[in-house]
Amino acid sequence: MGMLQSLIHYAIMAMMAAILGSIILSWLRVARVRVPYGHPLVRLIEETADLMLRPIRRAIPASAGGLDFSPMIALILLSILRRIVVLL
Repeated sequence: MGMLQSLIHYAIMAMMAAILGSIILSWLRVARVRVPYGHPLVRLIEETADLMLRPIRRAIPASAGGLDFSPMIALILLSILRRIVVLL
C-alpha cells in the first residue's frame, strides 16, 4: 500500500472510530450517564462524526420510531470506500 493509500485508509478508520464513539456517547446519554458536552474529547468525537452524519441525516430522516440509521449507513459507506482504497 502506498503512502497516499495509507493516509486515506487511516483517515477512514479515524472517521469510523469517531462514528462509533458518537454512538457510544449517545447510548450513555440515553442511560442517563453524565457526559460532559464541553469536554474537548467529546466535542472532537461528535464534530468529527457529524462531518459524515449530517449530510446523511439531511438525505434520510429518522424513522417513525425515532431511530437514526445514519451511523449505520455511514459505516457501511466508509467500509466500502476503505475496501476500494485497499484494493487499488
